[in-house]
Amino acid sequence: MTSPSEERLQHALDAGYRFLGRRDRTVAEVRERLEAEEVEAEVVDEAIAELSRQGYLDDARYARRFAEDRRTIDAWGAERIERRLLAVGVEPALVAAALGERGAAEELEAAIAVLRRRFPHAPADDRGRDRALGLLVRKGYDLDLAYDAVRAYGRDAA
Repeated sequence: MTSPSEERLQHALDAGYRFLGRRDRTVAEVRERLEAEEVEAEVVDEAIAELSRQGYLDDARYARRFAEDRRTIDAWGAERIERRLLAVGVEPALVAAALGERGAAEELEAAIAVLRRRFPHAPADDRGRDRALGLLVRKGYDLDLAYDAVRAYGRDAA
């Protein structure tokens, strides 16, 4: 026979497993979900500790995978990735570590690759360069890096 506290923990774990079954989540997302299901605070803490111990919750892994996926699939820049990770509750140090895996030169090359895909020919006038710059900034590239990428793409194409 199980005690009421064990039953509450099992209920919280079951809810956590269901929530994590769809996709990876952050600790903050799971905490918010369990609290929305009116799980007691100390049981939430226990459930999160257990899910972390079992390897289901790992914000560092989440941040690395998210950054890699957004860079590869959506061609996002570091600033947009950082905003999204912070919004889902990933600690700033973990965000910095995940984003630090790509150096400045790699980030510049990625921005130039975005320009090559979107603009088959380097923009030749101010309007075209402004459009290219706007695209990179919306994708989350730092403004200075975006300027450098537009200039480099123009030089490479010349």
